[in-house]
Amino acid sequence: MKTDLKDRTFHFSLDVIDLVEQLPKTKATNVIAYQLIKSGTSVGANYRAAKRSRSDKEFISKINIVLEKVV
Repeated sequence: MKTDLKDRTFHFSLDVIDLVEQLPKTKATNVIAYQLIKSGTSVGANYRAAKRSRSDKEFISKINIVLEKVV
């Protein structure tokens, strides 16, 4: 069963948020949690921005940003 990348990135963002919610509440984990949420949710946002690109070159440029966040 193949799902759309938009749906997959959305569910990935939700999974990241769920993970962060399970972390203990300390100063150190608060810093890590903040960064995890920012990077985990930006994958979907960047993918949607790539889908709205006006040209193939722009799409490739923006999708590479998504790949940088994932890898």
